[in-house]
Amino acid sequence: MDLSSLTPSKGSIKNKKKRIGRGQGSGKGGTATRGHKGAQSRSGYSRKLGFEGGQMPLQRRIPKFGFKNINRVEYKPVNLDTIQKLVDNKKVKKNSVDISTMIDNGIVSKNDLVKILGDGEIKSSLTVEAHGFSKAAIKAIEKAGGEIKVI
Repeated sequence: MDLSSLTPSKGSIKNKKKRIGRGQGSGKGGTATRGHKGAQSRSGYSRKLGFEGGQMPLQRRIPKFGFKNINRVEYKPVNLDTIQKLVDNKKVKKNSVDISTMIDNGIVSKNDLVKILGDGEIKSSLTVEAHGFSKAAIKAIEKAGGEIKVI
């Protein structure tokens, strides 16, 4: 054994990164592993999102359908049983439920348009204030002796 036969133990030295484009002598010069001509051989190339090598992309192969109605008004639904729970928990002041009461109790957010729906039953006579009411809700509130106010 002499100094010329010494080698580092296996796995102790990592291979250096392949240095491409550093002249013909390196074996990786010339085209620098990029091939000849074409977009991918140029510097600064980045493939467009959804590009499939010239094949018609998926988002263009699939037909368009439907539409978004720009005049749609989105209401936040609140059922009668939710209003009755407010009354049962004594969260209602002056027998009146309005938007601010619902916001304070975390039922709706401050920018929501509220529509009262007729699911559940209401036992107490209340003045209910909201942006919209279903026919069943109007009938149930008036049957209980309450009144509605459309904002």
